Formats: sequence, structure tokens, C-alpha cells
Amino acid sequence: MKISIIGGTGPQGLGIAERLAIAGLDVIVGSRKEEKALDVVAKAKEDLADYDLSNMVGMANEDAAREGDVLIITVPLAAQKPTVEGIKEFCKDKIVMDATVPLETAIGGKPFRFIDLMEGSAAERTASILEGTGAKVICAFCNISNSHLANIPEDIDCDCLIAGDDNDAKATAAEIIDKIPGVKTIDCGILEKARIIEKITPLLIGLNIKYKSHYGGLRITGIPALDKD
Repeated sequence: MKISIIGGTGPQGLGIAERLAIAGLDVIVGSRKEEKALDVVAKAKEDLADYDLSNMVGMANEDAAREGDVLIITVPLAAQKPTVEGIKEFCKDKIVMDATVPLETAIGGKPFRFIDLMEGSAAERTASILEGTGAKVICAFCNISNSHLANIPEDIDCDCLIAGDDNDAKATAAEIIDKIPGVKTIDCGILEKARIIEKITPLLIGLNIKYKSHYGGLRITGIPALDKD
């Protein structure tokens, strides 16, 4: 299984790519320009020379989407629509995880403020763009900080909240996400729940600012079904 990180050269995308590659998955880092993807991957392999990252490669977003079996979108809100539209033809029947969060930074505002979208959430916007392709869209990775992802080799003390309408797709997504040490995936229900999940991000950002931290996270407790794992 190949995992393609669309817009994967930023801190979040690269952090996810590095974590999954270290876990042994085949990872493609995508970018608007192939050259940038190749440079970022080469630098990552240099920085993480203690790990075998031969399973991580760089491509243009379109090629990454074509080659990937599962896609993870990690772009700012302003780039979400054109990015998804640009890879739409390669999303047929694929699992598409979307980590986009509608933050006010997209319009020059503060990172701890949320923008309400007409579609309800960024993940639902992606689903509307990909309607008719058979893509299974899942909101994922919204509440895991870039600092956590980059803090290799430390475990990530944070659950990953996901939402989507296809249970089999969510099970596959959870198998992938749970390969990151310390992370436990929590299925929050249908895709509409992304409206709540995405709003947790600005809350965590605000807490990190208030308490001068970079590692604020979230754990879900007290649910018997989770405690059985």
C-alpha cells in the first residue's frame, strides 16, 4: 500500500510522511512542484540518517495522487480547493484523508480562530469536490500538532480523531494512523462530525500559546470499547 501526502512538503505533511515511512509504509511526498518534493525528501533523509527512509519518495501532487492507494491532504485552507480539484481525476474509489482546518490565518487573522465554511467543514468541502468519484473522504490528523509529528523518535501523546461515512475506509485509515507510536485513532462517527473535530485545532493552538507549549494534545478516556484494545 502506497500512502501519498498531497501538499506534503510543509511541516504537517512532512511530519506525517516521516512518521509513516519510519513505521515501514511506502510514502510519497507530493508538492505543486516535483523539484520541491525531491529536495524536501532528500533533506529529510539527511536529517534522519539513522533511519532507513528508502521507502519515501517525492513527486508532483498529481503524480503522487495517481500512484497512491491512500491519499492524505495536508494543505492550508486557501490551497485546499485548487489542490483537490487538481487531483480529482486520480481519487476514484480511493480513501482520502483530509487534515485541512479552516483557520483565520487564511485571511490574515489569528491561528486560534475558526472560519465557518458553507459546506460545514473542510473535510465536507473536499467530499463535495470529489462527489461522483467514489472517493471515501475522512477527516483526520487535524488535532495532532506539527511539533508532535516532528519530535522524532518520541511517541506522540495524543489521540487522532477521525470522521467519515464509510466504516471500512475508517478502519483502514485507523490501521495506518495507529502505526505512529503513541497515537490511538478514535472514530467519532459520520463525516459531519468533522465540524466539531476541526474546531478542536484552534482550541489546542490557543492552549499552546497560553501555556507556552508546542505539544498540547487530546486523549479520549472512559469509553469501555477503547479500553479493551
